[in-house]
Amino acid sequence: MNHPYKMLIDGEWVSGRETFEVINPFNGEVLGVVPKAGKEDVDRAVRSAKDAFETQSEMPAHRRAEILETMSGLILEHREEFAELIAKEAGKAWKYALGEADRAAETFKFAAEEARQLHGETVPMDASAGGEGRLGFFLRFPIGVIAAIPPFNFPLNLAAHKVAPAIAAGNTVVLKPSSYTPLTAAKMGELLMEAGLPKGVLNIIYGPGATAGSWLVTHPDLAMITFTGSPPVGKWIKNHSDFKKVTLELGSNSASIVDEDADLAWAVLRNVIGAFANSGQICISVQRIYVHQAVCDSFVEKFVEASKKQIVGDPLDKSCDVGPMISESEAERAESWVKEAVQQGAKILTGGTREKQMFRPTVLTDVKPAMKVMQDEVFAPVVSIVPFTKFKDAVDWVNASRYGLQAGVFTKNLAHATYAIRKINVGGVIINDYPTFRVDQMPYGGNKESGLGREGLKYAIEEMTNPRMVVIRD
Repeated sequence: MNHPYKMLIDGEWVSGRETFEVINPFNGEVLGVVPKAGKEDVDRAVRSAKDAFETQSEMPAHRRAEILETMSGLILEHREEFAELIAKEAGKAWKYALGEADRAAETFKFAAEEARQLHGETVPMDASAGGEGRLGFFLRFPIGVIAAIPPFNFPLNLAAHKVAPAIAAGNTVVLKPSSYTPLTAAKMGELLMEAGLPKGVLNIIYGPGATAGSWLVTHPDLAMITFTGSPPVGKWIKNHSDFKKVTLELGSNSASIVDEDADLAWAVLRNVIGAFANSGQICISVQRIYVHQAVCDSFVEKFVEASKKQIVGDPLDKSCDVGPMISESEAERAESWVKEAVQQGAKILTGGTREKQMFRPTVLTDVKPAMKVMQDEVFAPVVSIVPFTKFKDAVDWVNASRYGLQAGVFTKNLAHATYAIRKINVGGVIINDYPTFRVDQMPYGGNKESGLGREGLKYAIEEMTNPRMVVIRD
C-alpha cells in the first residue's frame, strides 16, 4: 500500500494516537502496527460519511456500477497479494485464501450488476375501492451511513458483502474490520479509491469492539449496522442500536444428513472439506453429521481416513489444507470442549490434539445432544457423527438447535429431500451438498439465533434501501 497501516478517513490515510500489532497466527510474526481509533476518529469517520452521502446518493447508477466493476477487476489483478494477506492475517490455507479473493471479485461484479437494476414496483391501487383513480408505485432510496463490521474468517469477501451493496445502493460506509485482520481491509480500501470511489464514501477505522465498535454502533448519525460475528455481540448491537436498521449474521451449528442411498464418496469428500476448511472457523462449517445406520460404519471409515489425510501446517504452503486457529486461546477452548466431551462418554476417532494454536482435525462419535460440541458453536476443526434409522428423527435432531443458518442433505430420495426443505428451520437447505455451500448472489442468512436479515447482493441492497411510496391522483 502507498499508505500502510493507517485509517482511511475522508479520503486521507491518517494515523492515530494509539496502535496495536497485527500478528500472524501461524508463526507469531508481527505483520504490522495499526492505529487504534479513538472516539474522535470514529466521529470524524461518521461525519465524513454523512457529508459524502448527499453526493453519493445522487451519483448515477451507471457510475456506481462502473466503480464496482473496476474494483472487481482490480481484485483479480491483486488476487495473489490478497491471498497472501489473508493467509498471513487469518491463518487460512492458501487455496482457500485464493478462492476468497476470487469470490470477492465476483461479489463486487454482482454488486455492479445490481446497481444497474435497482428499481421499484407498481402497486395496483384500484385493488382497493379507496384507491380508484390513483396511480401507485414505489422507488427505493439509499438510507444513509452504514456501519460495516465483518469478522476475521473472511476478511475480504465478508467485508465486500457489506461494502459493495452499500455503494451499489448509493449509501456511504464506515468499515471496522476485525482487529485480527485489518490489513486486508486496508488493501481493499486502497483499491476502491483507485477504482474512483469519491472521498468519504468509504471510511475505515480499526480497534476493539469494546471501544471503536461500541462508539460506532451507538453513533446517532448511523442509519444501519451490518455485522457478522458472535450471537452475544449481535444481541448487544441489536439492544443498543436504537432505531437503526440491523443485519446480523451470527453463529451456527450446521448439520449434514447422509441418507442410506446417498453417494457416500461425494458425501465424505464434501463434509471433510466443510468440517475442516479454515480450521472449522466458518459460520456454516459442518459440525454435526447424521448418518443412516445402514451406511454409518462405511461412512465413518471413509470419513476418518480422509480426515487423517488433511495436511495441517503453514497456510502459505500450497499443499496445506488446515492452518492455525486464529489464536492459541481459541485453540485451547476447542481442546477443552473436546476433552469435556470425552469425559462425558464421547470417543475420538482421529485428532483431538493441539500444539499451540494448531488443532488437528477431530472426529467424534458416541456424543450426546447436551455436550458443548453438539449444542454450541465449536468454531474449530471438530465434527461429530451420529447414526439414525428414521429420516424424520435426523431432521428433528438438526432442528434441535438454537441456531438455524444452513443444513446439508445427501439423498436420492425425492420425498426425503422435499421433507427436509419443508421442515428444517434454517436459512438455506442444500440438497446433495454440504451446508458450507454458498455462492455470493444467493440470499444468505439465518433463523433463530443465527441472525436477522439476509446478505447476497440483491437482498442486501433491499436491506440497505427504504421504499418510498408514490401515489398520484388523476
